[in-house]
Amino acid sequence: MIVISKPQSLTSLLMGRMGNALLWLFASMHLAALAVLLATLLSLTDANAATQETACPGKNLLVDMQQSDKAGYDAIVEEAAKIPNGQGTFWKIEKDGVEPSWLLGTMHLSDPRVLEMPQGAPEAFAKATTVIVESDEITDEKQAAAALLAKPELMMFLDGTSMTDMLSKEDAATLERGLKERGIPLAAVAKMKPWILSSFVALPACEYARKASGASFLDMKLAKDAVAQGKKLVGLETLLGQITALSELPMSFHVQSLVEMLRLGARMDDMMTTMIELYQDGQVGMIMPMMKHLDASESSDEGYAAFEQRVIDDRNYVMAKGATPHLEKGNVFMAVGALHLPGEVGVIELLRKSGFTLTAVNEW
Repeated sequence: MIVISKPQSLTSLLMGRMGNALLWLFASMHLAALAVLLATLLSLTDANAATQETACPGKNLLVDMQQSDKAGYDAIVEEAAKIPNGQGTFWKIEKDGVEPSWLLGTMHLSDPRVLEMPQGAPEAFAKATTVIVESDEITDEKQAAAALLAKPELMMFLDGTSMTDMLSKEDAATLERGLKERGIPLAAVAKMKPWILSSFVALPACEYARKASGASFLDMKLAKDAVAQGKKLVGLETLLGQITALSELPMSFHVQSLVEMLRLGARMDDMMTTMIELYQDGQVGMIMPMMKHLDASESSDEGYAAFEQRVIDDRNYVMAKGATPHLEKGNVFMAVGALHLPGEVGVIELLRKSGFTLTAVNEW
């Protein structure tokens, strides 16, 4: 049994062991597979009867930090400044002899704050002959669901294990309450693995309610529009591959993430708002330093390293390699999770190493 001690207060939780919850929240905003999976699972439960409240409360934690912990805020800004390509979500891709292409960093959310593309992006999309997304499976949710369900060992415990076997009685009760608030009986999903249950609870109620009502995220809309307009649609990964990447992280990581998210409760709204506002401001490079600062646990370095390597860096190479042949022909619109843009092994730097010139379209 994995038993995680309960923090003394929400404040100590927010500034203590919440790193895994933050990583899972970030993954939920940038993994297409999780967005599709959540919509699929919602259709199989009574979750559509859950709250219909779609307004998103929450405050930007960094605004408060500038007043309450200026040294901490300055440290985050300083670390973010060292991250290559940490500013900007919309980039122009150029190479001699071909028409320019475009790269948009996205969040796989239905939140109106992230559905509106930056200036110039709608026009670039309209002109493009080829559209690249993380997975072209998102145009057909039934087909996507079939692909995911074809590997039940990634979704379910097949040896009789129940999720509650891995939790203390207190944490199991917390899980039951959290699922009930979303219209999901624990007994119906107890055999699901923690990364599947986390897809139910990782996002605040406002985003959950929108997804329960069938709202699409930006990448899905772009992919469907591309098909409708006769553009060539290219997928860089499979949704199954994305879920596999998550499943390869340690079980303890996923169990702790699930419990942390349930305990955060309404504070998830604050984390969501903070990340979305950083994204809106083009400050993508500040998100990971911010999360690391809020996670004061001694084991955070190991958790972040594993997450970044398997869920971010390894996939960056796949994305850059898969996109290159199409970018060589020009006039491409590429949309992937903004998580993959910055960094020394981010998609931007990897494409530069392949001979392309990338420039942020908007000033930040």
